[in-house]
Amino acid sequence: MISLHITAASRTGCVRHQNEDMILVGNHFIRNDEFQAHVELTKSDRLLIAVADGMGGHNRGDIASSDTLNNLHFFFHDLPTGLEPGGFNEMIVDWLESINNFIASKGRADEQFKGMGTTLVALAYYEGEFYSMNCGDSRLYRLREGHLEQLTTDHSLSNLLGTEKRTSVITNCIGGGCTSSYIDIVKMTTDIMLGDCYLLCSDGLSDMLKDENISAILSEGGEANELCEAAIAHGGLDNVSCCVIKI
Repeated sequence: MISLHITAASRTGCVRHQNEDMILVGNHFIRNDEFQAHVELTKSDRLLIAVADGMGGHNRGDIASSDTLNNLHFFFHDLPTGLEPGGFNEMIVDWLESINNFIASKGRADEQFKGMGTTLVALAYYEGEFYSMNCGDSRLYRLREGHLEQLTTDHSLSNLLGTEKRTSVITNCIGGGCTSSYIDIVKMTTDIMLGDCYLLCSDGLSDMLKDENISAILSEGGEANELCEAAIAHGGLDNVSCCVIKI
């Protein structure tokens, strides 16, 4: 039995007029709201926790993030039983192709949806195994014994060029006219430890707060809404969404 304490919050920042982020925790979708839950997992259970950051520079990023999480939620819970890690990876890669096709076709059918896109970062529990999934520049962090570590790699131009040449341009996403989307999938079961704290977030958090600020809040027992409020207090230049999972 694995016990998780989960808090989630998604807020509109100080600049944008609408929140294009969305969070999924189990069967709950969160936008402009907060949520918490305590979950007990057995080997046969499934749980999906994800953050999608709709791309504000494109049409209807809010629809892209919502469509992506709703589609992934249905797909994940419809997966066959007994998949080995290789089979799980293949199914998620197939899903990525299908959701890209869906979002692209929606843009072809209606001009208001043309070019819409979203990032995705997720932590999935499937039949006793934990997996991380990442497409874009939303992030998964782990706090362990006071040390904060980013576990995902940003698919962004700034990551390619180096931190001194900061840019908000992403090099990989779902939709958004990206014709060669890919998703990083990592099986991380053996690296999950009692006392770990995991953070899923949009770049509205990581762009506003330095890692040491995030680490300090989490180390003091801070939860998702406190992180969102801190990001907004530091300028809130983007929408901000966070999900904190304590093992």
